[in-house]
Formats: sequence, C-alpha cells, structure tokens
Amino acid sequence: MAFAVFTMLFAASSTAWAGSPHFVNVSYTVSDNTLTVQGKEAGLGNETQVHIVVTATAECINPGQHHPKAENKASFSAEGLFPVQNGRADFSLTLTATFQPDCSPPMTVQYTSITVTDVDHNVTKRLL
Repeated sequence: MAFAVFTMLFAASSTAWAGSPHFVNVSYTVSDNTLTVQGKEAGLGNETQVHIVVTATAECINPGQHHPKAENKASFSAEGLFPVQNGRADFSLTLTATFQPDCSPPMTVQYTSITVTDVDHNVTKRLL
C-alpha cells in the first residue's frame, strides 16, 4: 500500500514538473541589422521537439536618435523546430532586418519589442 501511495505521489509531481514549460537563460545579441536570440526552454514533457518563434520590431534610427516614421520600421520574425531532451530544449534563432530603401550609415538599425514564443505550449517571454 505504501508503495502505491509513493508511486502516485511521484507520478503526480513528475507530471506537474513536465507540465510547466518556461524559458530560462534567454538572451539576445545584435550585430548591424542581425538579431540573434538564444536560450533554453525547460519544464517540457515527453515531446520530441518544440516550435519556437522570435519576433521583433526593427527601426531605422537617424544620427539624432530620432525614431522613424511608419515606413522606416517593420516587424520581423524567425522560427524553428528544436529537439527536446530530458524535458529541455536549447534554441538559437537569427533574423535580419531589411528595409526599402536601405537603412544605411549614418542610419542604424535598433530592435524593440523582442519576444520569444513556444507555439506548442503558448508560452511567451518578452526580452525588450
């Protein structure tokens, strides 16, 4: 009887842990007009892969640090499927902002509203 109770408690705690996906150690880097977001998602169950999407708004900023008009900013995204091992998935996604006309020097690209989302579990983390 005690073994059955222990088994039920263990199964319940394992299920609770596996049922709470969340992002950990997520960071981003920007180089010119390229944004890279990398990190880990933990608390995943027995699935084989997870679908991650990164979205961001890129703005072409003038030398006076003035924010752009509507035509000088746009939303960009990148997505991928990443393998799950032991309830965790490491990911890295890169997106590159392109503008028409180009955002060329002395203008610079600045990213805002950076989010990473696990589409399968509807989990989102806002980075900026």
